[in-house]
Amino acid sequence: MTLKYLMDENVDPIYTTQLRRQKPDLFVLAVGELTAPPRGTQDPEILCWCQEHGFILITNNRKSMPVHLSDHIAQGRHIPGIFILNPKLSVGENLEELILIADASNEDEYQDRIDFLPLP
Repeated sequence: MTLKYLMDENVDPIYTTQLRRQKPDLFVLAVGELTAPPRGTQDPEILCWCQEHGFILITNNRKSMPVHLSDHIAQGRHIPGIFILNPKLSVGENLEELILIADASNEDEYQDRIDFLPLP
């Protein structure tokens, strides 16, 4: 099974558009789209949705997301993973990282983790 990405609502929509264009076989949803959580959904509910549907969350929320993940795991829950975009990288460089990860990773490789792009 391939990785699936959910783009947080504060991530520039260019990421969703470009991932779909550059890697059409990658399943990418954005918060606010028809089958994704609605815009305004709180982060803890986003994590529960990602767990239920098997999506890795892509976000730029460096401040509170680690706290939300700790709370989520403390409640006995899991998540396929969270990737935090790097503001020092260009959109293209962040996209390259996300595509590389999707091409080279196992489905459960990032479970219950937050990883900051670029990966080491």
